[in-house]
Amino acid sequence: MADMNGKTAIVTGATNGIGKETALGLARLGAHVVLVGRDARKGAAVAAAIKEQSGNPAVDFLRADLSAQAEVRALADDILARYPRIDVLVNNAGGVFGQRQLTADGIEQTFAFNHLAYFLLTNLLLDRIVASAPARIVNVSSAAHHMGQLNFDDLQGKQHYSAFLAYGRSKLANLLFTYDLARRLAGTGVTVNAAHPGAVATGFAKGNSGLWGVLFGIFRPFMRTPAEGAQTSIYLASAPEIADVTGMYFADQQPAHSSRASHDRQAQQQLW
Repeated sequence: MADMNGKTAIVTGATNGIGKETALGLARLGAHVVLVGRDARKGAAVAAAIKEQSGNPAVDFLRADLSAQAEVRALADDILARYPRIDVLVNNAGGVFGQRQLTADGIEQTFAFNHLAYFLLTNLLLDRIVASAPARIVNVSSAAHHMGQLNFDDLQGKQHYSAFLAYGRSKLANLLFTYDLARRLAGTGVTVNAAHPGAVATGFAKGNSGLWGVLFGIFRPFMRTPAEGAQTSIYLASAPEIADVTGMYFADQQPAHSSRASHDRQAQQQLW
């Protein structure tokens, strides 16, 4: 059993589903857990529940809408002011949007929320993470990356928008980012790995009309629970046996093969 006493772990998208269960799991291992979410009232309630369920009082909540770059930057400033160490960063927040929407920055929401938030928050915190080494960065991706393709002339789906393709594209971007960042951090003591949580019954696609909503409604009874879906993220954030493993993609707590497109170094660097 991993011991995370004295370690600070930040988990985004931590008021629902996989993120909530990841935060609970890390709190049970003794970490000082910082939850990030959009809803202040819900965040406070979830933090209180995790304290009670884990028996760990070191659980904080910080509010931010990660689709907005100004809020990502404000969140990073808050984290750096509050926490002298960042031992684990779990980039978990994500969503799927049936209709093409733009953020406050004028960016397509799937790309902004599922990828740019990972990229921006990680880079804003990176000096502190490196200074805290040995440290870990965990990026929650998905097997949906296999259907993702990056058209660098249309990353935001202006020419053609499909929720399936936009989501797959964002999850592919998570892997391109993971692999490139792992190489950039070689020798620093910071590992970077990606997780596929499996098909999990969460509030992830709730509120979407059309095919996404229908499919989630049909398959929800057959999906994993959020607690089951969180196990790989918890493993990557804490397991001592993978302390030196970096630049890998995991499913069911085991290394897995990602698509050929995810290993395209030119695409990794161009996306960066």
